[in-house]
Amino acid sequence: MLIKQKTKTLFLSSFFISSAFFSQAHNVSAGYQKPDDPLVVQNLEQWQDLKFGLFMHWGTYSQWGIVESWSLCPEDESWTQRKPEHGQSYNEYVRNYENLQASFNPVDFNPQKWADATKKAGMKYVVFTTKHHDGFTMFDTKESDYKITSAKTPFSKNPKADVTKEIFNTFRKDGFKIGAYFSKPDWHSEYYWWPYFPPKDRNVNYDPKKYPERWESFKKFTFNQLNEITSNYGKVDILWLDGGWVRPFKTIDPSVEWQRTIKVEQDIDMDKIGTMARKNQPGIIVVDRTVPGKWENYVTPEQAVPEHALSIPWESCITMGDSFSYVPNDNYKSSQKIIETLIKIISRGGNYLMNIAPGPNGDYDPIVYERLKEISGWMEKNQSAVFATRAAEPYHDGSFYYTQAKDSKTLNVFHIDDKIDYKSPLVLIFTLPENFKPKSLKVLGLSSKVQWKQTGNRMEIKLPEERIQLKYATVIQMTK
Repeated sequence: MLIKQKTKTLFLSSFFISSAFFSQAHNVSAGYQKPDDPLVVQNLEQWQDLKFGLFMHWGTYSQWGIVESWSLCPEDESWTQRKPEHGQSYNEYVRNYENLQASFNPVDFNPQKWADATKKAGMKYVVFTTKHHDGFTMFDTKESDYKITSAKTPFSKNPKADVTKEIFNTFRKDGFKIGAYFSKPDWHSEYYWWPYFPPKDRNVNYDPKKYPERWESFKKFTFNQLNEITSNYGKVDILWLDGGWVRPFKTIDPSVEWQRTIKVEQDIDMDKIGTMARKNQPGIIVVDRTVPGKWENYVTPEQAVPEHALSIPWESCITMGDSFSYVPNDNYKSSQKIIETLIKIISRGGNYLMNIAPGPNGDYDPIVYERLKEISGWMEKNQSAVFATRAAEPYHDGSFYYTQAKDSKTLNVFHIDDKIDYKSPLVLIFTLPENFKPKSLKVLGLSSKVQWKQTGNRMEIKLPEERIQLKYATVIQMTK
């Protein structure tokens, strides 16, 4: 999504968005509708316990090291710019882009290596791009030959050619919840971008009301692919649907810039899709992004964090580098920045879905494993303050951020300093929630006892010399 303005239900802070990608900050739709299916409610509650997930954007575009899919879109935006060496004309560019299928051979693909590193870093669910807007499927669809398992794709001869199957099976075996990203628009499908007309923008390039049979073919095509994903790939916990411009007219929010560009009805019958997905996968969470109603079970700010706690289920999807897709020499965030972002998100009641993009060889950059190892060291000591927690008043007070156990008996207070490399101070003074009187207090990661004094709702803690060992944040855990 490519949205600039603030929205009705929350304001998004841009404290960590690079200027190059600020325009891609994602809005959040107004009017959350709580699911009434008890299995979905239960699955959402479990999902909210997980806090930290892995997002992966991966496709043939990784070979060019460009933004995923968007250069095919004939819109004049910074993220859609085409490099001249990839084609002098639009049509030549599209041919060359689609021909990347003929050279895609990520022979270093080893999902177990990813699962091992991300699990140690505390990630507990994975969302993988089974198909992005360009229409190239990373699973073995029967609906198209534009896929990784096609004989046209060199990697199809590899025993791990169905990478969606390999990723889902590997991560599921390691205890992860499984999420399938799927793009509703498909810029390769003749039923969405009909070759009779040139594409004008991201939307369908014909009027579905004028050509209803063609639109019905697209609806059937989309339904069948989602049926494949939810039938043939084991237990799937989350169906994460992108491309919110494919939506009924009645759901358009005219205050959102990109939604105003939708000129024709693009209703793909989400009731039929969602009902099928729930039949195949009872209790599956469906995330029809930015389309308010029964099929947006949680909301998904992109490259941004809400400034305040939210009472509805939500997840920020944020890149570890600057880009969702693989870019050579990407600017990866520091481990301190990643942990600060995690703390800010969980203190406001959300989940952090961190995107790591595999390269054309089928592996992450080496620096990614360094970051994950550093995060693992912090998570080992502090995980009890992160997982299965909820937001706690006062949520955020200066440099302090709060979470609590679900029974409200344990309060966790995180101290960070997002201006400089973290050094834990000698004395910490912060506000406690009303009527919270702790009986015990410890600083996670320190073996020494800590001196503390409560005066009303103010807590003062004096830390031992051992505090110099603390990296990225100081985490105080109190039990009443």
